[in-house]
Amino acid sequence: MILTVTLNTALDVTHRVPRLIPHTSHRAAAVTERPGGKGLNVARVLAALGHRVTATGFAGGRTGAAVRELLADSPGVTDALVPCAGSTRRTLAVVDEASGDTTQFNEPGPLIDSTEWARFLDRYRELVAGADAVALCGSLPPGVPVGAYAVLVRTARAAGTPVLLDTSGEALRRGIAARPELVKPNAAELAELTGSREPLQATRDARRRGAHAVVASLGAQGMLAATAEGAWQAAPPQALAGNPTGAGDSAVAGLLSGLVEGLDWPDRLVRAVALSAATVCAPAAGEFDPRTYERVRGSVKVTQP
Repeated sequence: MILTVTLNTALDVTHRVPRLIPHTSHRAAAVTERPGGKGLNVARVLAALGHRVTATGFAGGRTGAAVRELLADSPGVTDALVPCAGSTRRTLAVVDEASGDTTQFNEPGPLIDSTEWARFLDRYRELVAGADAVALCGSLPPGVPVGAYAVLVRTARAAGTPVLLDTSGEALRRGIAARPELVKPNAAELAELTGSREPLQATRDARRRGAHAVVASLGAQGMLAATAEGAWQAAPPQALAGNPTGAGDSAVAGLLSGLVEGLDWPDRLVRAVALSAATVCAPAAGEFDPRTYERVRGSVKVTQP
């Protein structure tokens, strides 16, 4: 079983409009709702790849109830979300079909009190003890300590469970010092962490901060990995038009599934890059287009920088 943690779950609402024009009214061509937050997106992709997944985090209020109802319709994902008094946030993505660009609006999330955080920690300890790997993903809701991910990384390591950390800012800075198995920042998060905008130097600098391996998402340039076994860059054959929301989450699913299956690093990167590209062609985060995945997977190029 793979465990995913989404402390700041969301109801992801995606509107598609023919063209996004500021200061005007729009009629949406299509609207979709999905259980969201990075870890829930990762969970759904992992389940689609054939893995058993348990998803935990917080859910509360009417929005939280909607998230859990939708999650119940996600095959292969077990709901282990912990109730909270505050209401789960919503995220709104507006996709401009003319340009392919996406505009995103993210609410902050519910206020989590100390009792709720303690209840979550108890549940997490139970779950992580039986997991093959754990993904810690996304932002922290208000009230959760900024060092929360460091605590969760250390708890998983004590249980002998490998950890992938995907967050940003101070939560990433503190979490990486707890020595997770893998961190997956994007280029901006990596630069903020290390102060370097040269990708290879930045990934190596980030690894020296505590992670066993660092894999950076570089957008259309693919992914760059710095590991104990060496460094690799994997690039898709071409940039694909579509909605990039959730592409990084699909990459996390690819990396984590590859770790659990014992794939070598080049094969993990190929899977992650292909899944990321296939998500751009899907209607919503947490999904990927299978035909695009198979096509891109066969043409991803892996090199050693």
